[in-house]
Amino acid sequence: MSMEFIEALSEIEREKGIAKDILIEAIEAALISSYKRNFNTAQNVRVDINRHSGVIKVYARKTVVDEVLDPRLEISVEAARAINPHYTLDDIAEIEVTPRDFGRIAAQTAKQVVTQRIREAERGLIYNAYIDKEEDIVNGIVQRQDVRNLFVDLGKVEAVLPLTELMPTDKFKHGDRVKSFITKVENTTKGPQIFLSRTHPGLLKRLFELEVPEIYDGVVEIRSVAREAGFRSKIAVHSRNAEVDPVGSCVGQKGMRVQTIVTELKGEKIDIVRWSENVEEYVANALSPSKVLEVIVYEQEKMARVIVPDYQLSLAIGIKGQNARLAAKLTGWKIDIKSETQAEQEFGRPKSAMSTMHQDSVSID
Repeated sequence: MSMEFIEALSEIEREKGIAKDILIEAIEAALISSYKRNFNTAQNVRVDINRHSGVIKVYARKTVVDEVLDPRLEISVEAARAINPHYTLDDIAEIEVTPRDFGRIAAQTAKQVVTQRIREAERGLIYNAYIDKEEDIVNGIVQRQDVRNLFVDLGKVEAVLPLTELMPTDKFKHGDRVKSFITKVENTTKGPQIFLSRTHPGLLKRLFELEVPEIYDGVVEIRSVAREAGFRSKIAVHSRNAEVDPVGSCVGQKGMRVQTIVTELKGEKIDIVRWSENVEEYVANALSPSKVLEVIVYEQEKMARVIVPDYQLSLAIGIKGQNARLAAKLTGWKIDIKSETQAEQEFGRPKSAMSTMHQDSVSID
């Protein structure tokens, strides 16, 4: 070792943020193993690297005893005091045993240790950077694909986007840019593992937060999201300021804000509805774009029976039940939809007693 080596460690400390003392301690520990392996010894040794000159010395550590039974681990009082007159029984005496060619072994070991520690430190920095981005959106470039995953280059790390987390409308090839939602960040023995999704409801939520300043500023809140990725989504919004229209804020002038999100999601339809503490009103809004005549709430079963005009029944239920299913996910209530005629026949509710409820929602195709 040399002064140049110590200076190199100082440079690593400045550039990589790894303390020089930590590196030296790691090298010393590795050199103990190297010494025992290369010189076939079971001696208890200590390796010392001078922090200023870089000079390396190996010391055998032996217990001071009256009678030596194992010369590799013990030293007599007389021999110990020949080294240092202050040694007494049961002290640990240190005798320098630095091999002549130990410098070459030390250089190789130090290089391996420093390389490993730099790699570990870089992995740690990447992990810390991305653990803070969990449940956030990232942009990346598609690198390759296997039978189960897309691998996306995020710059300093490659992330995994399972094919099951792609929308049905997604078609990516090598070199394509992809915007995804970070679902999980794990610290593994191979380094940070980052998992992405394009189907997670959080992607829709974060896109609105990025696109709508009122949401980013906290004036408008996203209270609930229900999503069937690639087909249709519903989002319930609420304004903390009575003068700010939450639905209008999300739609934007001429629908520009929400249209940007629809484009990013490859044409996924989005219903933006006003959240309400009133269950009847909230359920009615959630069934947008269908018109609702009446909502009857059954608190104990957490179920809402919804009555709609006859001509609106299929719209309220949606293709393969999608609209009703998303409304139930959004509100957290079971929803039973009946037409006016069905309600009259089953429950004896005359049509004349029903009137269209006020609904506040917008559907974007």
